[in-house]
Amino acid sequence: MRPIWKGAVSFGLVFVPVKMYAATERKDVRFNYLHEKCRNPIQYRRYCPYCEKEVPLEELVRGYEYEKGRYVVLRDEDMAALSPGQGHNIEILDFVNLAEIDPIYYDKAYYLAPGDGGEKVYELLRRAMEETNKVAVARVTIRSKSGLAVLRATRGVLTMSTMFYPDEVRDAGAIEEARYRVDVQEKELQMAIDLINSLSASFNPEKYTDEYRQALMELIQARVAGEQVTGPARPQAARVVDLMEALRASIEKAQQERGREAAGGDGEAVEKGANTPRRRGRKKAVS
Repeated sequence: MRPIWKGAVSFGLVFVPVKMYAATERKDVRFNYLHEKCRNPIQYRRYCPYCEKEVPLEELVRGYEYEKGRYVVLRDEDMAALSPGQGHNIEILDFVNLAEIDPIYYDKAYYLAPGDGGEKVYELLRRAMEETNKVAVARVTIRSKSGLAVLRATRGVLTMSTMFYPDEVRDAGAIEEARYRVDVQEKELQMAIDLINSLSASFNPEKYTDEYRQALMELIQARVAGEQVTGPARPQAARVVDLMEALRASIEKAQQERGREAAGGDGEAVEKGANTPRRRGRKKAVS
């Protein structure tokens, strides 16, 4: 991988030179929009309706619309002046417990590797954070843009997750449907807790796959091969009439599923009385 940014992590008077790498990548299936008539890709142009011409990149400027149809222009030098000398800096503000941070604040994830000659001080910071079980809240300035981030010692490296500011997180109380009032019986609550316990397991990310993307690629490959494609039949969800009975049946189903998983270590299970094994890749939704 190639680094996308180089800078330094600072805590106190200590500077740790680092290189930043993208920790994640989207694997969405990408499509081009085509003209249905001729199957040619549609072009998107930077077109000015006033000058009636295409505009080259060097003639573009940033404009903030402060009133309808009225803009104030900010140039690169204006943006750089807001944070002089901080274009390559990750400044640690506080060390906190990870459990205190609501995951809703997280945005994008990056790996931080030691920069040239910074291996020892990098390892010192990483080990100290690992030993104290703390994460670092930091102010990050990248390409003249400042933001908030969290640094963690994980996977043998320092990882950085950019964050939303509190005023960027919407208030869940503004959702009208979330202001409901219902009565939950103690037996129903206990059954729901038992169901959760029956479905509880250690987190293993490898067991979760993007089934939609896989099915989409199979559809595309079938179209390329000229095959006629039909979608799989989908079971109809049964309407829940008796909540307690549905919870009880769900617990029994979960226990049976976990029992088969424990018995079949190779990821496949044989139904009682069935002639062929059933793949344990997908689970049906529990009503």
